[in-house]
Amino acid sequence: MPTWLIIILIVVGLLALIVLIWAISTSNYFKTAKVKIDESKSSIDVALTKRFDLLTKSLASVKGYAKHEFETLSKVIELRNSRGISDMNMKEKSDFNSKLDQAASGINVVMEQYPELKANTNFNKLQDQISDCEDNLQAARRIFNSNVSTYNQKVVSFPSSIIANMKHFEKEEFFVAEEAKKQDVNIEF
Repeated sequence: MPTWLIIILIVVGLLALIVLIWAISTSNYFKTAKVKIDESKSSIDVALTKRFDLLTKSLASVKGYAKHEFETLSKVIELRNSRGISDMNMKEKSDFNSKLDQAASGINVVMEQYPELKANTNFNKLQDQISDCEDNLQAARRIFNSNVSTYNQKVVSFPSSIIANMKHFEKEEFFVAEEAKKQDVNIEF
């Protein structure tokens, strides 16, 4: 066998080996990219679950505390606005004193548990939590869309599109919010 034929066979063999290695690495890239896309889908699910839990549990808690605070203050205002003390007889004054004691003890319990009335603080904390949750959700969506973009670019660009077509790797859908969900959320108390 002539030397030039051996050299051609070696070159063809090396080219075939390079193509085989490229095909395997490209196929592995697509598999890895799919795993990254699935992982980022899961991150969106985690962020959505966190947002749901926050909006249901924390919102209910803040609403409950605000209601308790409102009721306590309403009792105090009602007692303050009742008719003048000098116009009351002793029985009415005694009843009035009992009502004031009850209101004061309710306020004292709240003050012992919470050094200051905290509805405003709780609302601010809820706003911060919602903002943080929305930031996390946006980050998860951006990561997902970035992974999908990178994957889709490989699926459609030559020469990796050859492997994508052979292995039936198809473009993935980007995360797109529904029109109704693009609107601002209305939180009612």
